[in-house]
Amino acid sequence: MKLYTLMVWITIIFVSLNSKAQSVYDEVLAKRLGADEYGMKQYVMAFLKSGTVTIKDSAQRASLQQAHLKNIMRLAEDGKLIVAGPFLDNTSLRGIFIFNVSSVEEARALTATDPAVIAGTLEMELHPWYGSAALAETLQIHKKLEKKNVAE
Repeated sequence: MKLYTLMVWITIIFVSLNSKAQSVYDEVLAKRLGADEYGMKQYVMAFLKSGTVTIKDSAQRASLQQAHLKNIMRLAEDGKLIVAGPFLDNTSLRGIFIFNVSSVEEARALTATDPAVIAGTLEMELHPWYGSAALAETLQIHKKLEKKNVAE
């Protein structure tokens, strides 16, 4: 029995190590996502920072936040924004966006459509960033996880 158990464990370890060594490269997927030979691509990372304008009226602030969230959803549906979210530590650094674009100029034009940026309550700091091309699949996976849409 001990020999049998040992053989089972050796087989499991061998299969596990062997499966990790084999490539599962999908050329069609890599091309569709714009991946280079490392499975990576260029994006633009945006750091959302507190702007110079503070809105004191809570109804106006809530309305602006709702418009900001709807803009995020629109950019995501257009395939231009693949990751977005707030920081939770209540500092002047409010959140991040990862734009699915290859230039800071294009990302700057997209940030100019954000109602919170237009109102001056948020500012964007943009940087070219190199990351996994798989991030472009994030939205499709997220749709399978959310019970309720944040913008509704």
